[in-house]
Amino acid sequence: MPKYIDIHCHTNFQVFKEDYKDVIKRALRGDTWLINVGTQADTSQRAIEIAREYPEGVYASIGLHPIHTGKSYHDEKELGEGGAEFTSRGEVFDHDTYLALAKDPKTVAIGECGLDYYRTEPESIEKQKQAFIAQIELANEVGKPLMLHVRDAYEDTLEILKKYAKVKGAVHFFVGTPAQAKNFLDFGFMLSFTGVLTFTHDYDEVVKAAPLDMILNDTDSPYVAPVPHRGKQNEPAYIREVTKRIAELKGISEEEAASAIMANARRLFKI
Repeated sequence: MPKYIDIHCHTNFQVFKEDYKDVIKRALRGDTWLINVGTQADTSQRAIEIAREYPEGVYASIGLHPIHTGKSYHDEKELGEGGAEFTSRGEVFDHDTYLALAKDPKTVAIGECGLDYYRTEPESIEKQKQAFIAQIELANEVGKPLMLHVRDAYEDTLEILKKYAKVKGAVHFFVGTPAQAKNFLDFGFMLSFTGVLTFTHDYDEVVKAAPLDMILNDTDSPYVAPVPHRGKQNEPAYIREVTKRIAELKGISEEEAASAIMANARRLFKI
């Protein structure tokens, strides 16, 4: 069993097109498993294709990111150069397409899905909610956990989950308040923390208060590289820095933190 796991990364993105094998090799050699997360139908399919290349240790989560339900900014790391089709209109969630992806044995979660109000026009919020509900219902249908993306929308996200979700999941890249953290934990959702912990103390109290058996970690690579890799492109091998920081905040050894996080991930994602 590996020591570390990155439960949310994007080596399926265009920025890793030429070197994803080397990036994944570094992770696996560093005793780290990973879950590649889709943000649209094509990146979800790509996550599965990459996972199929490895007998173990590389998995996929499939879903439609909330910002991709409508017109939004173009991210070259995700989509590569060009991508006018993305900026001109959003993807409409297609149940049958995602059901086929969800049924793949390499798929361990549904998402990243949720709500993102950061760059959102008011009229797009309803599109986000409908796509989110559809993915919750898909997760219920296939019995796989949710991989949540939430930004500036924790209360609305939890309200929808309480109404529709029959499965649990993880809130990736959690940056909410202690009260918001408690609400998700009380509802049975795990919290996943990123390299942000290594360069700000804003979420120290959240980590300290969260039960060890409800904590996960992720890199969200290629974004948000942790100290001492700030300024570099992030990758799954750097998850150890997040684990180390969680251990410091919990007052336990790195080994104990890593073991607990791995156990939590295996329990939630059935890997």
